[in-house]
Amino acid sequence: GGLQVGDQDVFVNVVGGVKVVETSADLALLLSIVSSLRDRPLPHDLVVFGEVGLSGEIRPVPSGQERLYEAAKHGFRRAIVPLANAPRKKPKGMEVVGVKTLAEALAAL
Repeated sequence: GGLQVGDQDVFVNVVGGVKVVETSADLALLLSIVSSLRDRPLPHDLVVFGEVGLSGEIRPVPSGQERLYEAAKHGFRRAIVPLANAPRKKPKGMEVVGVKTLAEALAAL
């Protein structure tokens, strides 16, 4: 049961017209699209990053630990990240879910 989106036109607008060139935004963009299709907003305290491969595998991104600690400083309390970027020691007050596939990321919502 994947999502059928072949009949949909998808337009993604990033705040401030920022150009997204880094692959670490892949997973966040995909979860945003799914959120819109399901008409279920993402939690306001959720941070997401990860590269998504063509077969749905979630790949690690550079500076994963630093990203999580910075997100925690800014009030994010939950994170969905590549399993390889999941920290051994989580930032204080943050729940971190490490995922290997897009299906796991969707289930973690």
